[in-house]
Amino acid sequence: MSGSLLRMEKISKIFPGVKALNKVDLELDPGEVLGILGENGAGKSTLMNVLGGIYRPDGGKIYIDGEEVAFSGVLDSQKRGVSFIHQELALEPHLTVSENIFLGRERKNGFLVSRKRMNEEAKKYLKFVGLDIDPANNVSRLSMGQQQMVEIAKALSLNAQIIVMDEPTSSLSENEVKTLFETIHTLKGHNVGILYISHKMSEIFDITDRVMVMRDGCYIAAKKTKETNADELIYMMVGRKLESYYVRTFNKPESTALEVKNMTGNAFRNASFSVKRGEVLGFYGLIGAGRSELMQAVVGFDPHSEGEVWVGGKKVEKTDPIVSQKMGMVLVPESRKTQGLFLNNTVGFNMTIAVLDEFIKNLRVNRKKEKSIIEKGVRDLKIKTPSAQQLVCNLSGGNQQKVVLAKWLATAPEVLILDEPTKGIDVGAKAEIYTIMNELAKMGIAIVMVSSELNEIINMCDRLAVMREGRITGMLDRREFAQEAILKYAIGG
Repeated sequence: MSGSLLRMEKISKIFPGVKALNKVDLELDPGEVLGILGENGAGKSTLMNVLGGIYRPDGGKIYIDGEEVAFSGVLDSQKRGVSFIHQELALEPHLTVSENIFLGRERKNGFLVSRKRMNEEAKKYLKFVGLDIDPANNVSRLSMGQQQMVEIAKALSLNAQIIVMDEPTSSLSENEVKTLFETIHTLKGHNVGILYISHKMSEIFDITDRVMVMRDGCYIAAKKTKETNADELIYMMVGRKLESYYVRTFNKPESTALEVKNMTGNAFRNASFSVKRGEVLGFYGLIGAGRSELMQAVVGFDPHSEGEVWVGGKKVEKTDPIVSQKMGMVLVPESRKTQGLFLNNTVGFNMTIAVLDEFIKNLRVNRKKEKSIIEKGVRDLKIKTPSAQQLVCNLSGGNQQKVVLAKWLATAPEVLILDEPTKGIDVGAKAEIYTIMNELAKMGIAIVMVSSELNEIINMCDRLAVMREGRITGMLDRREFAQEAILKYAIGG
């Protein structure tokens, strides 16, 4: 115990009506990567916010290098060597790399800021994380992976000994993930302790030394990674065994519901595909392959220069989201927070916004019909919310995703396009989303699923389209699914 880099003992935090943390313990050794697992709402973020000085605990103690500490704010936490790499990066895009690294701590010659000095110092930290870029470049010119490395370089410039990484790979390509993991190994060699939060089980087993599981604001257990397995961790996370994680009944597909012919736009070229009723067609590719852009164009959010879209055997004469919806095709976007939801509005508002004409006629509101739509969505998708008046921003990620789904399912679509439907949600919520997809396919709805997770592609799809550099490079039937074959089409060679 005496050799611990960080100890959090019996940490409790109470918000009005909610016990967010209940006597939680955490221990981190120098040079260790501790994975933190738990469903959305388990208390992971609250615990990290206590460590980061954002929240003051209502009980418990924190020790760093054996010394008890108490933080009055974020700066206090940073001064004791704690730094955060958030899922949504906190860089200023219009500033240079070095200006971001030393933001608020600008290097000066006398009273004047010395950009030359900042650039020289920044190179040292960039080299450490394996980033060969000009520190005078604007951050907006960097890839997401490079920006991630700049965040780590910034943390090192703060003399961070404890780095919290919250879903750090959510927007990274496979090569960028590899670079991140190499950097983590380097950090371990310098005795930096890392708290690694992820919903991706494969990453937990790839990069962590131990795993700590939380549930309902409580510490459940901590295990050496090599001494546990996915089934045991899932059981601890959800409090029950998930008998069926990937749920799919493979039906015989019916007639064609959607056909896209030779579509070309800024990020894709000559894309053709079709999907039948009752079928799940997957789309896989590395970041930048053009998958999301193609789907946005199919529905009419983004323009295209060539190509045709047919829904239910009828040509879409004008690709426009409203026209697409009327013809029975809807898109659940990748980012629920920025594209799918009005976060500061209610569950009921969000679930009915796409079908206002069903209960508002001649400026009269049919409250009974409105209530029926909301209750059906909550019931069918098992949305956990105190009431329809709850603000969506207060729901867990998984329940927010269900609200987005409920909104579009209320339109009774024939074609449902799901862009990264399980991104950033926990394993229990993922299993529920897979069950919902399976039920929709059984009802004869045609589903297109864009996903960066090979396991869910392989387990949930009837067929798979693989994209690379804006083109569909492979179309595979279920019997042809193999990681090596899929990656060959995605990477080339």
